[in-house]
Amino acid sequence: MSKITLQSGQLILVLCLAVIYIGNAGSEIWALLPLALLGVTALVLLCMELQERRRQAYLVDGLREALKPNYRTRLLAKGNGEWQEIVFAVNELIDRLEKMKLSALRSEAARKSLLSSISHDIRTPLTSIIGYIEAVRDGVAATDEEKQKYLGILSDKSNALKLLINDLFTMAKLDAEELVLEKKHIDLAEMVREALIEQLPAAKENGLEVEARIPEEPCLIRADSFSLMRIFGNIMKNAIQYGKEGGVLGVELALKNTACEVTIWDRGQGMTSEELEHIFERSWRADRARSMHSGGSGLGLAIAKALTEKNGGTISVSSAPGVRTAFVVVFPRS
Repeated sequence: MSKITLQSGQLILVLCLAVIYIGNAGSEIWALLPLALLGVTALVLLCMELQERRRQAYLVDGLREALKPNYRTRLLAKGNGEWQEIVFAVNELIDRLEKMKLSALRSEAARKSLLSSISHDIRTPLTSIIGYIEAVRDGVAATDEEKQKYLGILSDKSNALKLLINDLFTMAKLDAEELVLEKKHIDLAEMVREALIEQLPAAKENGLEVEARIPEEPCLIRADSFSLMRIFGNIMKNAIQYGKEGGVLGVELALKNTACEVTIWDRGQGMTSEELEHIFERSWRADRARSMHSGGSGLGLAIAKALTEKNGGTISVSSAPGVRTAFVVVFPRS
């Protein structure tokens, strides 16, 4: 039995008692005051219950509207402070649902874009590899010199495909929170030197002069060494790839009071403001770098950003085309 039914019955009972009492009490109307107060109380409670029911119905309708889903729905805060708190909490829940929906839509769009891009990047070297294998098998490469040339191309394409698959594997493990980091105290200056030494052959091959400013003083941080080599290696590869027109690869380490700041820069053609907004997105590459040969997997900077953040650091980028494009990675000192 509902509260409204009980309160209505209570009010009817009070009225009946009042009628009976008036018939028996004669002129002693003042004796009806307790019954009158009881009746007024019952009437007020009934009105309050009806108002609460209307509010609940309003709340239910709003939630059903949000579940359609129509996340633009917002409830108006009416009534007492307690009711307002409920409405504010519901509005906050709807707002979070809206953000989750938008995030899911963006993730789905990014996933489709990633699959499309990766499918292209895998198909391109595979097609080339198959073509050169068939050429060698069919005797197109008649001389040993031509065969060696074809084998060299096959090796390059195979290595590029292997790097792409490695990047995909790393990104998948990052997404699934399955990448195990072995954090320990590390001298960041030494890690930057090692990463730079690994990239020296590529820099020389692309005609880049290296300007390194790495102090002898150690800068200790707590991080995973594999992650650091991957972060700096990916950024340096990007700088070599897109900055070779500038002829310089710069690597600097600045020791701050509470942080170590690594800057990797070049003087290449740089990026526009629109490109800077997307530079850390997965498989995003400027049109000039769309090919597998020049664009890599398109995951290198996304991986660098994810690994930097997992190790407690931050990464940012700035670019003045033709003047200076710089990636700045900052880690707190331990």
